[in-house]
Amino acid sequence: MLTLQQIKEDPERIIARLAVKGFDGKQGVNDVIDFDDERRSLQYQNDTLAAELKKYADSIGRLMKEGRRDEADEAKKKVAEIKATQKEVADRLAVTENAIRDILLGMPNIPCDAVPEGKSAEDNVVEKTGGPMPELPADALPHWELAKNYNIINFDLGVKITGPGFPVYIGKGARLQRALIQFFLDRAGDAGYLEIQPPYVVNEASGYGTGQLPDKEGQMYFINEDKLYMIPTAEVPVTNIYRDVIIPGEELPKKNCAYSACFRREAGSYGKDVRGLNRLHQFDKVEIVRIEKPENSYAALEEMKDHVQGLLESLGLPWHILRLCGGDMSFTSAITFDFEVYSAAQGRWLEVSSVSNFETYQANRLKCRYRGEDKKTHLCHTLNGSALALPRIMAAILENNQTPQGIVIPECLRKYTGFDIID
Repeated sequence: MLTLQQIKEDPERIIARLAVKGFDGKQGVNDVIDFDDERRSLQYQNDTLAAELKKYADSIGRLMKEGRRDEADEAKKKVAEIKATQKEVADRLAVTENAIRDILLGMPNIPCDAVPEGKSAEDNVVEKTGGPMPELPADALPHWELAKNYNIINFDLGVKITGPGFPVYIGKGARLQRALIQFFLDRAGDAGYLEIQPPYVVNEASGYGTGQLPDKEGQMYFINEDKLYMIPTAEVPVTNIYRDVIIPGEELPKKNCAYSACFRREAGSYGKDVRGLNRLHQFDKVEIVRIEKPENSYAALEEMKDHVQGLLESLGLPWHILRLCGGDMSFTSAITFDFEVYSAAQGRWLEVSSVSNFETYQANRLKCRYRGEDKKTHLCHTLNGSALALPRIMAAILENNQTPQGIVIPECLRKYTGFDIID
């Protein structure tokens, strides 16, 4: 969440930047400042009362030793009065602090200055394009038909077992899926990311730490009896490794990668967006996460973008990078770049990665800090990105590489699949 310092230093800028995300923050910002003034006043009262309490409490023993019992009894009464007043002040202080926290939790991150203005995906900016565009015959098939013809993914069986959005991968389809996961993990390892195998369920504190709660509560699967959430991405458990941690400055950056299944309710999705692998409730993904000093985080963001671009180039897929406008960004992000690949048989671009810098927003929620050379603690910057999400990569590989002989496997995956064609 935003820090009090950010809001108090330049409230007008905070309001203006929140407006870029389409969020009216004027009332919230003003309320936070008013509540903080009240908080500081109450804290001063509490501190004054504590000092006064100590003075009277310390005098009781001395007065008793001197035989001044009446004065000691008066001091005891004063102590009781001060304690009662102090409790009232402490209760009001807690209410004020909770009010500030509740407002901040409901306030999105401000976009950095490089984020373009805009209201929807139509206003995103294409920053870079690459990769060969496939030339397919007019009768080229979409991936869901290819999956059926080659018996590599069974969508109906997934519906039978669980419901829509839970496909079953079969034979060479399962092996291709596993090959992609291993390829992505190996490339992340080569880039210096330490692999983590995280839990697939998290507690409420972890959801709040990375900002899925309270913003995306409706998109997460909730295990009511245990009060746990199925993870929507490995970002959540991996970033929460650093919750309530003070990292020695010399140990930064922290670079982690993780494979996980991901679970999203995708409420409200419909139409062509949900055909085949386009939008699933369960899918596999390799995530990269970085914890950085603030002065290094934007260089790290460029490294992460280059890493994702390298994966797509190795797979031989046509891709482009979008700089998201304010209205299309997530609640928690300061800046996001989406990578999309072109799915030739569908004739549309499919998102396969989002690479984001959250600056101090998540770190403030997580209390993720580092100790600087000045011996003081400072909030870290957190970043993450999909490297990569599998379903739409699989869709693009199947569609773009279809030939009369079968579906050709990208050369970089063949040592993992053990075959070079699905026929």
